[in-house]
Amino acid sequence: MTNLSMAIVRGLISWGGFSIFLVLEFLRPYRPPTVSKTKRLLTIISLTILNSAVFSLLFAAATINSALHVSANHLGILNTFSLPFWQKVFLSVVFMDLIFYAWHLLNHKAALLWRFHRVHHSDLNMDVSTATRFHVGELALSSCIKIGLIYLIGANVVSIILFESLLGLTAQFQHNCVKVPLWFERIFYLLFVPPSMHRIHHSVVIQERNTNYGTILSIWDRLAGTLLRDVDQEGIVIGLGPYRKSGDLGLRSLLVMPFTRAVQ
Repeated sequence: MTNLSMAIVRGLISWGGFSIFLVLEFLRPYRPPTVSKTKRLLTIISLTILNSAVFSLLFAAATINSALHVSANHLGILNTFSLPFWQKVFLSVVFMDLIFYAWHLLNHKAALLWRFHRVHHSDLNMDVSTATRFHVGELALSSCIKIGLIYLIGANVVSIILFESLLGLTAQFQHNCVKVPLWFERIFYLLFVPPSMHRIHHSVVIQERNTNYGTILSIWDRLAGTLLRDVDQEGIVIGLGPYRKSGDLGLRSLLVMPFTRAVQ
């Protein structure tokens, strides 16, 4: 698959999922917005387009070429074993999800990384657009880690496409503001991260925010003891304590936020 094809696939999946969840949020909202949804969308979409441009320019080709290189030269842990192709794909996706769980946790624990990650958590409402509300600095670091993982485990192109697709779609589902049936969330909870679990992670209460770090799978939170479930969903306030004014969270403010004073 060429770099152009990869970019097209990524774009179709990302914007397709965004459009579907956005329509569902208007048809069956979990809760009404507390600030202007239109203004938030304009800010976050602008940030997303900027991030996409930087990613496409600096990391898209590097990611695909890295996967092609390790496969052609049999580099990485998985390529030292004679495993079926589907097993290599499965193990690659699971391992990358584990590492991104640890990376997410580190973004909350390390002061320097939190400066960038707080851009994501400063959103006053949580909906599908929040899934792409990240500072370009954080995305750049994540991309470097991903490339390192490709060489470490020997992930092929299919593994990368599948992981990025699952990561994007599950992020959109976790952040969406659609009223999801309780029975579905209970089943989904067994392996994956439903909106109610991730909503706790976006709580303004620090003790609640520092839980539920899972990206695709919820099993890492279970194994590491960072899972939190028994929280009144209706009482959850989204956002960060120091950032409660929507007028202070425009595009420029989000871009410079990592370089302003440290806050929790």
